[in-house]
Order: sequence, then structure tokens, then C-alpha cells
Amino acid sequence: MTSRPTREQTKSSLALLRGLARFLLPYKKQILLAGIALIVAAGATLAIPYAFRQMIDLGFGANGIQNTVHINTYFLALFAVACVLAVATAARFYTVSWLGERVTADVRSAVYSHVVTQSPEFFETTQSGEVLSRLTTDTTLIQTLVGTSISMALRNMLLFAGGLVMLFVTSIKLSSIIIVMLAVVVLPIVWFGRRVRTLSRDSQDRVADAAALAGEILNAMPTVQAYTHEKIEARRFGGSVENAFSVAIKRIRARALLTMIAILLIFGAIVFVLWLGAHAVLDGGMSAGQLSQFVLYSAIVAGAIGGLSEVMGDAQRAAGATERLLELLAVQSAIASPATPVKLPPRRANGASLTLDDVTFHYPSRPLTPALAGVSVAIDAGETVAVVGPSGAGKSSLFQLLLRFYDPQAGCIEVDGIDIRQLDLHILRDTIGIVPQDTVIFSANAMENIRYGRPEASDTDVIAAARMAAAHEFIERLPEGYQSFLGERGVRLSGGQRQRIAIARALLKNPPILLLDEATSALDAESERLVQGALEAAMVGRTTLVIAHRLATVQRADRIIVMEHGRIVESGTHASLVAAGGLYAGLAALQFGHP
Repeated sequence: MTSRPTREQTKSSLALLRGLARFLLPYKKQILLAGIALIVAAGATLAIPYAFRQMIDLGFGANGIQNTVHINTYFLALFAVACVLAVATAARFYTVSWLGERVTADVRSAVYSHVVTQSPEFFETTQSGEVLSRLTTDTTLIQTLVGTSISMALRNMLLFAGGLVMLFVTSIKLSSIIIVMLAVVVLPIVWFGRRVRTLSRDSQDRVADAAALAGEILNAMPTVQAYTHEKIEARRFGGSVENAFSVAIKRIRARALLTMIAILLIFGAIVFVLWLGAHAVLDGGMSAGQLSQFVLYSAIVAGAIGGLSEVMGDAQRAAGATERLLELLAVQSAIASPATPVKLPPRRANGASLTLDDVTFHYPSRPLTPALAGVSVAIDAGETVAVVGPSGAGKSSLFQLLLRFYDPQAGCIEVDGIDIRQLDLHILRDTIGIVPQDTVIFSANAMENIRYGRPEASDTDVIAAARMAAAHEFIERLPEGYQSFLGERGVRLSGGQRQRIAIARALLKNPPILLLDEATSALDAESERLVQGALEAAMVGRTTLVIAHRLATVQRADRIIVMEHGRIVESGTHASLVAAGGLYAGLAALQFGHP
């Protein structure tokens, strides 16, 4: 994904804002009600100057005593118009504010739902902090746009159009002069508007950069503090914040200049025309009521244009935010379920078979370095296969491909004889349970963390899985047992405890294929003995692949595959591989101290 499009790729504001249309369309009723309230409020506003004209010309004419009735009538009419205006304005405010909140919630949900379906390739090039910035800051701008700015823009356009018509009704000559002058002053406003939009996009990008940096550092606080980098990281973040502030100030300065120019030029033109109108009254060319009406309509038109210039600034900022959100929604995952997925055969009692046929794979971020090169292996249902080798040999890449986080550039992977690219992603991943090396613990209690493996599982099933993973005893000792909150990323647990929670989660899922990536690496000797026994019991009736650097954990595997530089270089039992005197024998000698 390209998070910084070139300016040549930048679309017009209207084109970008049209991208929000699909979020507005489900709420046609609310939009209609808001439109009616908007029209009524604008009509009431436009009726006020006419009422003033009638009051001045008829109420304060030569027959002032006789016109007392007119004065009372027009003041009552003016109050009635104010009542209509108040009710319509309140209705407009409620409906558009509701729309703003509703659309913002829908946009956030849509973006998040889309992002969580992306393959790991997406997260190689996009920082999570930037995504969070788009979900929060950018959607807040859209809320302002939908809940306030669009309504104000439509209101001001109605007032501008209606006021302009009434200006011509009042005085064609003065209106013609003011229109010509307004046409001249609009050009610099448009130019500054484009400048504001460019700066708005830059400002949002800098805020996203700061959020991404903060997220990265907060997730690595133990390392930061262990290396006493608190002040260094604070300075880095401070620099990022100052950079965002500098760009924001440029945007604010440009917008303030835009507002100043709009007000000065527009009101200057209006004052000049009103000066001509005052002379027309003195010369008898128009009545005092007509001039008052013209003044009020001029004020309405000027206020509408000023309001539009203000709204333009919000629209420019929202356009930048919309552009960034639409970029996220437009990203298509390289990994997706086929249009017509093939069904897996019914689950067998001994798991499922796995076949890798001449698989070659490069990570998108490292296209010139093969993670796997021509890997072929057939694993029978129910077989336990250990995968060993030095770091960087391709062991974890193998697991990534089995889960179809990536697709190989060549070759294929089959489960029970079916190419995994022909399977629905959810079906494939439901078939596989994994205990990763880097255990993920969610900000929830112990019960819910284990239940993540199978959301519909009962408490009894969860506790049974915890017992199998040797996690029940330490969970029971927590202050609130299974209801104990484990902290963000499991900070309240030791490494071994976190790993046992992950094992319990995988066992609860009860998949036909089990992937263990250094599943006992963080356990002490006693816990490892307990978990190893539990895992051996869990392997019964399943096809199991085990990655382990500690060879003591894989000696009893049915078969051991030795990998180096993305290739399978040896295969056999522990005894046969030691006897062969190859790479595995060298690793065994280092760990066990025998040749």
C-alpha cells in the first residue's frame, strides 16, 4: 500500500467526498428530514428582510398613527418567522448531528473490518499507529464534515442563492454591480482554498507519523527502559510532534489568510454598493425600506459567502482525511478466498495430510532472497514432524505458508490432497491450530484469552484445555482465578505462563493440524515437562508440525526435517540423522555434548 500518494494522484475534493456517498445512502430518510428543515430555516431567514422593509415603509410612513396596526402585525409576523426559524434550525442540527455520528461510526467499522482482512504483506509496509490515526483523527474530521460542514455549506448556498434573487428583486442596478465585484474577489479565495487542502493533507500525514512512532515505542517500553532510552525516545516523539505542529500552523495560517481575504474583499464590495444605495435614497431613487431590505439581504449574502469560505477549510481538511481512509478501503488483500471454494473431505480420526510440492517463496519486502527454495515434503495424517535448523533456515516461513498468510511464487501446498488456494480462508485456518513463538495475550481475563481459540466453548471446555496445557494451577492462584485481568499483552504473566495460555487456546480449538513454533521455549524445566506431556497427549489424532531449537523436545517425533537456507537438507529420525553425521548431527553435538 502506498500511504503517501503523489500530488498527481490527488483527486479533487468533490471527487473524494463523493466516496462518502455509500455511507450516506442508507440514511435517506434522515437526509430528507434534514433537507426539509434546512429549506424551511433558510426560507424563514430570507423572509426577515422583507418583513423589515414592510415594517419601515408601511409602519413608519407619513400616516404613522394610522399604521399602528401595521406595526403590530409586522412585529407579530417577525416573531412568527423567528419561531419557525428556531424550530427548523433545531431540527436541522439534530438530524445532521445524528448523521455525522452515524456515518463516522460506519466509516470506522468499515475501515477496521477491511484492515483486519489484509494479509501480513499489508502490515509489512503500513504501521499500525498510522492505521489507528486514520481510524481516530481522520474519522473525527469526517464527523465534523458530515455533522456540521455539509449542513452549513448547503444552508449558506441556499441563503446565497435566495439572497441574491431578492437583491435583484430589490434593486437590479445595485445587484448587478455587487455581482461583478464578487466574481472578481472569488478567484483569490479559490486559489487559497487549494493551498489549504494541500497543507491539510500534509498535516494529517505528520499526525499519523507521530501516532505511529508513539505506538511503536509504547509497545517496546521494557526494551526502551532497559537501555535507558526514555529521554532519547521522548526527544524523538517531541520532534515528530513539533513537525506536525509546524505543518498544522502553516495550514492554520493559510486558512486564517483565506478567511481574512474573503471577508475583506466581500464586505468591501458590499460597503461600496451600499454607499451607492444610500445616495439613491437621498436622490429619491429608492425608499428607506428598500435600502434596509437591500442591506439585510447583502448581509445575508455576505455572511453566506463568508460561511462558505469557513466551511471550505473544513471540507479541505475532511477531503484529505477522506482520501486517506478511501486509500485503506481501496487496498485489496493479495490473499483471498476463491469465488467458488472447494470443500475439505470429512475430518478423519487421525488428522489431515499435508503436502508441499516444489514450493519456492520470497517475502514481498525481500524479493531477491528466497525464504524457501524448492521445498517438497509429504506428511501423512496423524504424523508428528519436527522442523529444525539454524535461524533463517525457513522454518517459520513454512508455517506462514501453511496458514496462507502468503502464497508461494512457485509450487503448491495441499491439505488432504486439495490445494489450499482452492479452500475458503476461514475453513483452512479453522483446520489449523498454532502456538506461536511470540505469544499474543489480549487485554481480557484468562477465561476469555483461552476461549479465543473457540468462542462458543463452555467454561468447562476452557478449564479442560487449561488443565491439558498445565495452566490451570497458576490461573487458579491468580487473584480472581479465571476472571483475572491479564493486562495489556499479558504483562501480569511470566513468559512461561503466557505460553501455556497460548497452548491452552490452541488445544481448545481442537484442530486436525497443530503447528508448534517453539511452544516450550519460554518454560522452565518443570513446566516444560508438564506441557510436553500435555502436548504429546494433544498430538494424538492430529497431524503435528513442531519447530524447535532445543532438540530434546523433538527426539520422539516420527520424522525430523532439517532445513538450511530455505531448503530441506536432511530428513529422518533422531537416531538416523545423528548417525548420518550431517547438519543435524552437528546441532545435536552442540546441545547434547556427544559427536
